[in-house]
Amino acid sequence: MSYVEWIVPGVLASTAFQMAVGECTYSVLGEFKWTRGAHAMFATRVSAWDMVRGWMLYIVFRVEVAAVVFLAVVAAFGVLASPWAAVTLVVVGLLAVAVAAPVSAFSASIDHDSYFALLFRFVMIPSTLFAGVFFPVEQLPALVRPLAYASPLWHGVELCRAATLGVAPPWPVWVHGGYLLAFGVAGLWWAAFSFRKRLQD
Repeated sequence: MSYVEWIVPGVLASTAFQMAVGECTYSVLGEFKWTRGAHAMFATRVSAWDMVRGWMLYIVFRVEVAAVVFLAVVAAFGVLASPWAAVTLVVVGLLAVAVAAPVSAFSASIDHDSYFALLFRFVMIPSTLFAGVFFPVEQLPALVRPLAYASPLWHGVELCRAATLGVAPPWPVWVHGGYLLAFGVAGLWWAAFSFRKRLQD
């Protein structure tokens, strides 16, 4: 395969990852601290869980629109090697929730936006650089690889790459999908808890 065919799914997954992180930082904190729009919603019959679900639907919609445009452009250049590439839309949606839910929970639990610099510097950028987007994780030192494997982005990259290339990933598909699902479920629980706690202020 060419390097372009290899890197395209990584860029697709990392775009979804970065969009999910970016959309769930200042926007979420602002709804609680600056505009207090979340408190206005909570004053109605909308529950904290309803707010989390609605926010996740918005994030998934944003990511899916970007993914569709991305796939259309790379398909026009003949980069997609398999019709299974359409499955990447499911993968990026699952990746978006797996990332957006815990980041939303984090954003709802802090009082100052300076913490976002730490999130970007020590989570988002290293994940993008060392999760198999631009080069195989196997090229990393053995001691560092477990950190890459722990990243939801790596699992998303592997699933997207398998789909666009039409090959089986090194790990079973259910392991990657199950990891993203577990990450998303835990993040949703944390987000609902953080939203509910913050709305009591």
